[in-house]
Amino acid sequence: MSVAFLQSSQLPVRLCRPLCAYLVPLRPERPFRSRSLTSTFNAQPRKPSLNTRSRSLHSAQASGGISMTDRYGRELQAACDAVRLAARLCTKVQLQLKAGEKQDKSDDSPVTIADYGSQALVAYSLQQSLPDTHFSMVAEEDSADLRSQDSQAMADRITDEVNAILCQETGGQTLSKQAVLDLIDQGASQGGPQGRHWVLDPIDGTRGFVGLRQYAICLGLLDQGQVVLGVLGCPNLPQQSIQEEDGAAGVAEKVGTEGIGCIFTAVKGQGAFVGPLNGNMSSVKLKLEDTSDFSTARFMESYESKHSDQSFTSKLAKELGVTAAPLRLDSQAKYGALARGDAAILLRFPHKGYREKIWDHAAGAIIVQEAGAVITDASGAALQLGKGRWLDMDRGIVTSTPKLHAAIVKAISQNQSQEL
Repeated sequence: MSVAFLQSSQLPVRLCRPLCAYLVPLRPERPFRSRSLTSTFNAQPRKPSLNTRSRSLHSAQASGGISMTDRYGRELQAACDAVRLAARLCTKVQLQLKAGEKQDKSDDSPVTIADYGSQALVAYSLQQSLPDTHFSMVAEEDSADLRSQDSQAMADRITDEVNAILCQETGGQTLSKQAVLDLIDQGASQGGPQGRHWVLDPIDGTRGFVGLRQYAICLGLLDQGQVVLGVLGCPNLPQQSIQEEDGAAGVAEKVGTEGIGCIFTAVKGQGAFVGPLNGNMSSVKLKLEDTSDFSTARFMESYESKHSDQSFTSKLAKELGVTAAPLRLDSQAKYGALARGDAAILLRFPHKGYREKIWDHAAGAIIVQEAGAVITDASGAALQLGKGRWLDMDRGIVTSTPKLHAAIVKAISQNQSQEL
């Protein structure tokens, strides 16, 4: 799939027409059930609609222990609403995904109707929740392929899925196909060190999504080049500590059951929190314990060997004295799992020639940092997430508690010296 980005001079601040110009009245015969944005899988009593700005919180529950009066509180609430909305579409599509409803990009990574639909819903929801702010979003997908004649059936299906969610949230209105495609293209911002930019991976771990494994909806906020807010929606992740089988195929079939589905949130300087994706329980503040004992530590890495050099990470873990088998998981759900203490080390060492993107790490990075972990590249340098769409770094990414992290970076440096 070819990925086309607009030049900065072409970037739309909002849709080329107001959203109301795209709205299509819902046919009277079409069923409508009202839901609030903060609900997910189960129907809830009627609450304010998407464009109601004075939205009440479940005290501090829905937005991770942070109130609307706190710094970035309003933005965090909007991000939680957007991620939960997208998660509803993704959970529905994952179990119903059919042949022909995914494409392969030029880098051989897949993209599904849920990736596109999730991106459209997040862009829509954020602009509705924050109508008085400049909107800029750095996101993974674009609609270039969907606008070709050969892809109209896929574009129609995406529009249907988006509207199936939206009609439950609004006063009985849906969006046209053109509006949905334009919303997808709202992710064409180049980001950078100036201003505010949302950073979105609409489905991180698409291979896991297709394989009925773990995935995450990942939304961060850059402010003057710094990540200040992050939300991870993990529909298939258990609310208790994960086991090896929780990374395997088939876990998607548990979605919607008791104890499944997590949302992780963080705001810079205000801590990291976790709670159930449906928001019915108070969020729990996350605080990692520091340790220097590798023999009791567990490390995580990508489920797919093509995403990370597992032979190198296995060798490194053995040299450090890690005895437990690696926990392999798709997506930034690994960042959430580490932040709550399911493992103490996360290693990602892409194969030569791969270039990281900021949406693959922005949301997860601030969540682990606010929980007390350290995240850097392999040399120990901080990740530069505010320099554009790409994340250039030294070899790989190391995330761990402080004492372990220092020892890991030292071991990597020694390995490199021996190879020279």
